[in-house]
Amino acid sequence: MATKDKDLNDLFHDTLKDIYYAEKQILRALPKMAKAASSDKLRAAFEKHFNETEGQVERLEEVFELIEKPARGKTCDAIQGILDEGKEIMDEYKGCEALDAGMIAAAQAVEHYEISRYGTLKQWAQQLGLKDAVRLLDQTLQEEKKTDENLTSLAEAAVNVAAAA
Repeated sequence: MATKDKDLNDLFHDTLKDIYYAEKQILRALPKMAKAASSDKLRAAFEKHFNETEGQVERLEEVFELIEKPARGKTCDAIQGILDEGKEIMDEYKGCEALDAGMIAAAQAVEHYEISRYGTLKQWAQQLGLKDAVRLLDQTLQEEKKTDENLTSLAEAAVNVAAAA
């Protein structure tokens, strides 16, 4: 018996489940990162992004509604590995000047993963004619890009200098 050929709708749904899982894991990691940060500005950036991520999860749930599928995550090994690396940095560099620089690098790895996923999902939504999904996904994509830019600015302005001292 032949299985049904999967199409772009299936791929879109699978990737949506992947990023939904990722965002839920990120929500669990951000408070720990904020607590570990020695820089007040970095702590504030993690706290701000936690609030943004809650909104991103809500937007993903709206996209699930648009495609008439339940909002469910699918284990994402990629984000799990990136978050594990971040935890490793927090454990190995606890109390060191380089901790914040390492956490920024880990956070940017997360952001770059998210930017890749949201950019892809946005393009697929356009291809599938899901205009409302395009808008929701683009809103999150722009937030992720801004967060990445803010982390770069924070690293260049103070954190990397402190880590090198």
